[in-house]
Amino acid sequence: MMGIPTSLWISAVAIYVYMTGAFILAMVRKDNSLADIIYGIGFILVAVLTLVMRSDFAARQILVTVLVILWGLRLAIHITIRNRGRGEDPRYRKWREEWGKYFVIRSFLQVFMLQGTVILLISLPVIIVNTTGSTETIWSMVLGALVWMVGFFFEAVGDYQLYRFTTNPDNRGKVMSSGLWRYTRHPNYFGEITMWWGVFIIASTVPWGWIGVIGPLTITYLLLKVSGIPMLEKMFEGNPEFEAYKKRTSPFFPWFPRSA
Repeated sequence: MMGIPTSLWISAVAIYVYMTGAFILAMVRKDNSLADIIYGIGFILVAVLTLVMRSDFAARQILVTVLVILWGLRLAIHITIRNRGRGEDPRYRKWREEWGKYFVIRSFLQVFMLQGTVILLISLPVIIVNTTGSTETIWSMVLGALVWMVGFFFEAVGDYQLYRFTTNPDNRGKVMSSGLWRYTRHPNYFGEITMWWGVFIIASTVPWGWIGVIGPLTITYLLLKVSGIPMLEKMFEGNPEFEAYKKRTSPFFPWFPRSA
């Protein structure tokens, strides 16, 4: 029977080959924004690969794989539509200028290979479930799926509301503060983190499932402390409308807005 280390090793080889191919394509297109589009598909690759390698196709395995496919496809489609006709994302354009002659190697290591490593870490509960098989504990599947659905709602609806807002010319220069964005400044990030905690709950009752906590802890740390909220809010620092929005709106967990 294939163990977790073997499954993780095979997943790592697959994901790094996948990310290398994406890197080459990005260099040809001169657009590192491709990294955002292929991000969700990388999780699907790991989930499907580990499911097929084990080939038990138990209910728990099918559940986590389907959830990852739904999340990954939605995210990839959303980012593709959002980026259409916009050229390279400003973040990557800035790095292209700052990195100069080291742009190619730093893109490979700091964008694509680093992202591949992140995918592996976050996918750990999925790899564990698809490698170790299932158990008879149904409560973790039900609870985990419910938590995942809450997260999916916040991410999908939040992304859609923001897309509608930003594509309306009348909103140019304005700050999104309606819909789910009235209750949290980052409903999409709240949703993504919640989904991965849901996946961990599903994995928590299988052998060695507790190790899978590395996955949600990784995405929680990255979005709350590194590349998510801090980076995004830094872009709006000093904007009077955003500062007012920031004072009355919960930074992460959805809650009723404070009085002005």
